[in-house]
Amino acid sequence: MSAPLSRRALIGMGVATVSIPALGQQVVKAISDLKPGEFTWHPERSPAGPVAIVVSVPDQRVHVYRNGIRIGVSTCSTGKPGHETPTGVFTILQKDKDHRSSTYNNAPMPNMNRLTWDGVALHAGKLPGYPASHGCVRLPMEFSEKLFGVTHVGTPVIVAGAHTDPVDVVHPGLVLGSYATSEFETAEAALKGKALPEWNGQQTATSILVSGADQQAVLLENGRQIASGRIDLAADRRLGEHVFVLIDTHDAQRGLLWHGIGYADAAGKPVEPPEGSILRSVGAEPDFRRMVHDRLHPGALLITTALPLSPDQRTQGGFVIMTA
Repeated sequence: MSAPLSRRALIGMGVATVSIPALGQQVVKAISDLKPGEFTWHPERSPAGPVAIVVSVPDQRVHVYRNGIRIGVSTCSTGKPGHETPTGVFTILQKDKDHRSSTYNNAPMPNMNRLTWDGVALHAGKLPGYPASHGCVRLPMEFSEKLFGVTHVGTPVIVAGAHTDPVDVVHPGLVLGSYATSEFETAEAALKGKALPEWNGQQTATSILVSGADQQAVLLENGRQIASGRIDLAADRRLGEHVFVLIDTHDAQRGLLWHGIGYADAAGKPVEPPEGSILRSVGAEPDFRRMVHDRLHPGALLITTALPLSPDQRTQGGFVIMTA
């Protein structure tokens, strides 16, 4: 029996099927060679687990990860000049398979995953090969259907100036707290039996925003703020723009396994800098930490930013950390 493929080997593979070009076409080719409307889709690489989506504006590509393994890549069309798609961190706020625009002449927006309440979304649409939308991220019809089937309310969508693959990050013990061996059992018990949020939003989607500028953390459930607390940040550290998706406990290293994605700029700042884990450099007040621990579940998000957490950086009922 041949050895299993590594994650690096899996990245870039495609699967061949034939579909109607007008709806999009699934192909086998290098990601950089994809033509408008083409995509790869290989969900069997990672059949279950938390999903994260990275939209690379310069590349006009959408990358879909499940459990940190890329299961699909598609061409896309983002906002044209004057209607640029905002960059930053979003969560899916609403899903509607047969949505129509309330702003642009009742235009159809099939398989809509809403990112902001003022009209930015992922949905099927025309792909001319360059940014052409009014701010949304247009996708091939067939790809948008497949994507719609794996997302849920709360799924993170990172719209970035560059694409970076997730990296594994293991934090010893509970997040936002100093390490103690006994914490692993607490973390393991807290996650046991908890499932991913369902796409219809019946289960809770938890997000934690941590701001280096404010020295503050905010806890969100289904996009609504329920608590905040002061953080302690190591004196020699700066928080970069990163998203951490909670996968599960990591028995071998006795900690929580997260997948980290950097999103700020084209420089590709590392999620795990040489001087040590970003997660290990942040602590929080005990009361806030307990609220976070009680609400952790697979797919929960921890977002770090150097920006202040001002209200104009978050949408109503959701949040956006703007980088531009």
